[in-house]
Amino acid sequence: MHEILLERTAEKDLNRLPPEVFRRVISHIKKLAENQRPSGSRKITGSPNSWRIRIGDYRVIYDIDDKRKTISVMFIRHRKDAYR
Repeated sequence: MHEILLERTAEKDLNRLPPEVFRRVISHIKKLAENQRPSGSRKITGSPNSWRIRIGDYRVIYDIDDKRKTISVMFIRHRKDAYR
């Protein structure tokens, strides 16, 4: 089981989400503690530890540190802004 850490930018992104999207995103983030690479997750090319999961039109970008057993959620953005 991994510990989930929210970066400050991810916290700000969460606070900007509509309530129904917020609940869905939080649910998926909590599940990452059990399964760090769920089906549908993708490795981000050009980054050694960054992954993304899709939640509707939103993307959660996170880093996995298997040695320290932590997941750092970096961003939660709409798909049009997620990779800029």
